[in-house]
Amino acid sequence: MSHFQKDMPVSTIIARDRLIFALDVPSSDAAERLLDRVEDQVVFVKIGLELYTAAGPQMVQRLIARGKRVFLDLKFLDIEETVRRATALVASMGVEFLTVHANRKALAAAVQGRGDSSLKLLAVTVLTNFDSHDLREMGIQRTVQELVTARALLASEVGCDGVVASGEEPAILRPKVGPRFLIVTPGVRPAGKGVDDHARATTPTQAISAGADYLVIGRPIRDASDPAVAAAAILAEMQTAFDTRG
Repeated sequence: MSHFQKDMPVSTIIARDRLIFALDVPSSDAAERLLDRVEDQVVFVKIGLELYTAAGPQMVQRLIARGKRVFLDLKFLDIEETVRRATALVASMGVEFLTVHANRKALAAAVQGRGDSSLKLLAVTVLTNFDSHDLREMGIQRTVQELVTARALLASEVGCDGVVASGEEPAILRPKVGPRFLIVTPGVRPAGKGVDDHARATTPTQAISAGADYLVIGRPIRDASDPAVAAAAILAEMQTAFDTRG
């Protein structure tokens, strides 16, 4: 091994463990077909509102039976008792990640509901299709970054495991929340790809360099002519970024 090779930064992070593939499809059969096309490139998948509405808890069970890790992105926000009981049900399914809107009462109820299970709770800070204009229309005078920071600190305070935040925010959040607080970044697009409806999209390299722990990627893989090849290319870029970050 050369001196140069010894000095190269090597990450202990495996990109395949940190890519979350968004299964944004309308049925369980469509999800199964898509996973067949992606093959073994993907081990962690996200079920959002569309697929959960179509296929429900049975889809979670099917994915876990296939050996997949599951991120349930349902963005809970309701009265405390409802959030507490629903979170307990999610925890009993074997799901790894669950999203809850960054409202103090909802977050605290979710923390209670998950009990001593291994379910990790992620607070939704500001949706990636929102910008400052959208916040002003909602009566919020803070900037996006100010609001994301405040909500991340709230999530940490009440006992959540991390946040969902765009790739523009990890660099700001990481010094404030510490190294163990998870930052999960959606709206990630490989260079040269369109941003779709994300107002704050970033590339995998940009998001990881800024401090993101997990990347949620859907359409660049789902809509590719060969999803397995697209996923492999994204994983290669992610691994390089993690290795460079060290």
